[in-house]
Amino acid sequence: MARLILSLDNQVLAEYNMTKERYTIGRLPDNDVRIDNPAVSGHHSLIINILNDSFLEDLNSTNGTYVNGKLIKKHALQHGDVITIGHHQLRFSEQQTNETAQDEFEKTMVIPAGQQNAEQLAAAEKAAEAAAAASGPAASMADDAGVKLDDEEAGPLAGSKPSRPQAVPEPVAEPAAHTETTAGVDPGSAPSALPLAKLQVLSGAFAGRELELTKALTTLGRPSVQVAAITRRAEGYFIVHVESGEEGDYPLVNGKPIGPQARKLTDNDVVQLAGVKMGFFAS
Repeated sequence: MARLILSLDNQVLAEYNMTKERYTIGRLPDNDVRIDNPAVSGHHSLIINILNDSFLEDLNSTNGTYVNGKLIKKHALQHGDVITIGHHQLRFSEQQTNETAQDEFEKTMVIPAGQQNAEQLAAAEKAAEAAAAASGPAASMADDAGVKLDDEEAGPLAGSKPSRPQAVPEPVAEPAAHTETTAGVDPGSAPSALPLAKLQVLSGAFAGRELELTKALTTLGRPSVQVAAITRRAEGYFIVHVESGEEGDYPLVNGKPIGPQARKLTDNDVVQLAGVKMGFFAS
């Protein structure tokens, strides 16, 4: 049985077991999944369940429907897909998905710290510390002034070329209707702490699998092929090269090598490591 998990700013608000053929999502009370927020259209999206398949369709909403950061009109849902509607997220979960496949992915790609060279990990953490220090207020002002343009040059995902998925624009309020209310969860009241992030596999046998980045240091890849570490710090998440089978063979972020220095990850970045393409999602 498939489920929808509704959340706002990383806080789960409701869960829906999808036992019917059709589910409407929107602001008005007659929807199966009601999101009472002015950024959501009265009837925003529709999910149709046919046997073991589920299909999402946007109902010409004002702010659009996004799946994993990409604007869609129609989309065949897969386990782990994150649907963004206004400020809210709906995670699509298939309970019949074989959980051993997730375990196999983690066994294949996630490397325990005890199996890594201590000196290499220490160097990676030092590089991440330096990058975190450089991402303070002064660096943010430089970004706003347009000094750093590398990330903006990456285009949307297309075929096998790694690039950044389309960013979700800030929703605008849906025109008021006489049947609506504007009550609901206030996004302004959300905690300001760094939200948990995750990686979602975009290619290969494990496509659709997710890995939550809950640890201070997560080491990923394949030893002697390509290994990187992702560190979680107050300033954000940083990826840094640890080792590779060939000198200068660095992981890619949005299609570009990160080099020997740590690189800060932002929402919807696409990481390519040891031949596997993964999307980074900050919430």
